[in-house]
Amino acid sequence: MPEPMLRLDGAREALRDGDGRGVRIAVLDTGIEVAHPVLAGLALRDDVIVVGDGPRVVVRDGAGEDAYGHGTAIAGIIRTLAPQAEIGSIRVLGADLASRSVIIAAGARVAMERGYHVLNCSFGCRGDAAFVLPFKDWVDEAYLRQVHVVSACSNVDIDRREWPSHFPSVVAVNMANTAAGIFHHLPGHLVEFATGGQGVLAPWRHGATRTVTGSSYAAPVMSALLARLLSCMGPTHPSVAKAALRELAEPWDDEVAARNVRRPSIISPVAAGWP
Repeated sequence: MPEPMLRLDGAREALRDGDGRGVRIAVLDTGIEVAHPVLAGLALRDDVIVVGDGPRVVVRDGAGEDAYGHGTAIAGIIRTLAPQAEIGSIRVLGADLASRSVIIAAGARVAMERGYHVLNCSFGCRGDAAFVLPFKDWVDEAYLRQVHVVSACSNVDIDRREWPSHFPSVVAVNMANTAAGIFHHLPGHLVEFATGGQGVLAPWRHGATRTVTGSSYAAPVMSALLARLLSCMGPTHPSVAKAALRELAEPWDDEVAARNVRRPSIISPVAAGWP
């Protein structure tokens, strides 16, 4: 049977009233410092670390720690907008924010196997064709499992190819000069959405807070908004949810654009050979 379409009026109400209850978000990042005062009361659904051990990939238990601070910031942003969502920490990035595609793929699959609905990926891999298929394999698997992938993009140029943000099934997000919770649709880009990711006060490692800027901090806003939508609307195919977000987004306004946004390269119907 075909997937049911969301009613836009119901989706609009869900974005306004939803709290993320019943939705599980996996933060694929540097870990989450659960003892941080901003995260008081947070009980992680999972806390695992994915590491390379020679040719093997090993998954081991975490200890409520963050190797860098980045993952704690992501969790804090999600919790602000979707306070009832369940959050899991899947550490795939190291203390230098570096990783390997095989580790990220393993972390994504761990999250899918453990029943997460949303994968927050506040990172990007730049590389040639050799890097595309390792990312596409698990992104496609997520799509088939009806798991939503939300990704940050390049902070230098949103049209610079990075993975997973440049796969069309992904909700790819750029930073914008706008309040958190207000999001825009960018026509003519594979990175289709932009929301607040500039000058964000976020929790950091060792109980600290930082004012941060980047698409990394816009992605969890969209993950939280998606959780709000899913908490009210129930299971929804990624293609349907992304289409709903596109329709519900604020019209694009150049005044909110970050410096990494160029003029959209929109393909006209005539040029594409459409009637």
